[in-house]
Amino acid sequence: MPILKKLKRHRILLDTHVFVWIMNDSSLLTKEFKKSFEFIFKTQGALLSPMSIWEIGMLVDKKRIEIDMDVLDWIDKALDSPGIFVCPISPRIAIQSTRLPGEVHLDPVDRLLIATAYEENAVLITCDKKIIDYGRGKFITVFNPSKH
Repeated sequence: MPILKKLKRHRILLDTHVFVWIMNDSSLLTKEFKKSFEFIFKTQGALLSPMSIWEIGMLVDKKRIEIDMDVLDWIDKALDSPGIFVCPISPRIAIQSTRLPGEVHLDPVDRLLIATAYEENAVLITCDKKIIDYGRGKFITVFNPSKH
């Protein structure tokens, strides 16, 4: 099933905005997701792309998001969490991002996230409508953790 209704013991990859929301305990995330995430986080951890780290730096620099400390300190603190694992962009992921089947996002960061989810056999946790729609094509599995 490409769009999950419920998370269980899935391997997960966090989209950038979901990672920020988790770290800030955002009310945009459902209670059910927070509970599932807490279990997954403790038992197997969550993957994060280095592109998400880059994207957070860009968003802070462009003042599209605010963080209450220097962004590098915030990232270091977030990555100190024992359940967050940075998943390197391998040559397979890089090339796969250029070969995604079907109608796909043009954003290079999102393409790399999709390719990472595929190569790592992970559920991509996102609220991005274009990625969720892409998940209907059965290439990757997605989960929307938001109340919206």
